[in-house]
Amino acid sequence: MNTWTLDQEAPPQEDDDCQQSAPQPEIMPKPQTTNPRGVIQFLTIIGQIEGHVLLPPTNKATKYEHVIPQLVACAESSEVDGLLVLLNTMGGDVEAGLALAELIAHLGKPTVSLVIGGGHSIGVPLAVSAQYSFIAPSATMTIHPVRMNGTVVGAPQTYEYFNKTQDRVEDFVVNHSSVTRKRLAKLMMDTRTMAQDVGTILIGEEAVNEGIIDAVGGLHCAMEKLYEMIGKETSDK
Repeated sequence: MNTWTLDQEAPPQEDDDCQQSAPQPEIMPKPQTTNPRGVIQFLTIIGQIEGHVLLPPTNKATKYEHVIPQLVACAESSEVDGLLVLLNTMGGDVEAGLALAELIAHLGKPTVSLVIGGGHSIGVPLAVSAQYSFIAPSATMTIHPVRMNGTVVGAPQTYEYFNKTQDRVEDFVVNHSSVTRKRLAKLMMDTRTMAQDVGTILIGEEAVNEGIIDAVGGLHCAMEKLYEMIGKETSDK
């Protein structure tokens, strides 16, 4: 007969019930955290597009040096299937705006843009940079030539620089939309629409009729189109 003292551990009790393994909890499947139709990354471009010069702190601004890393990360990520660009911008720095537009145009993934308030000035190239573009019925777009505030050097080279910059903007818009260069130039130089300025204001469907934007629609239309493009690209692989 085995005995044990207080400073020894008691021997385990042999009990048939204890020898049976305890029931294992049922393992539930992990909830699906991604959309089966595709993962969309949203990019908002609002206010004034800030370039190499800082804007006053009271201005709503989109800093291009913040957006560029987002676009590169979107292109590199295997978890992102498409990009939806939401625009409500008054325009801004031409160099910065064109830089962002070029990145969106060559992202390598399905892209859709939606003008929800305004897509003015350099916002036009940004709107057409996506593979498919929408504009809300009440949204507006202002088409006007390149201009600069402040003191400039009054020399022929300055005007040549303006012409080259204007050509860059026109080339991008024409190459990424259905508008012709002749029609775009006419819209930019119209003197009848804007007080003390040249250009044209297009509202909703007018931008579509001019061939600048692909379709009139809201957020649901833009997302459905992007899901459709993602599905087509997935099926083609």
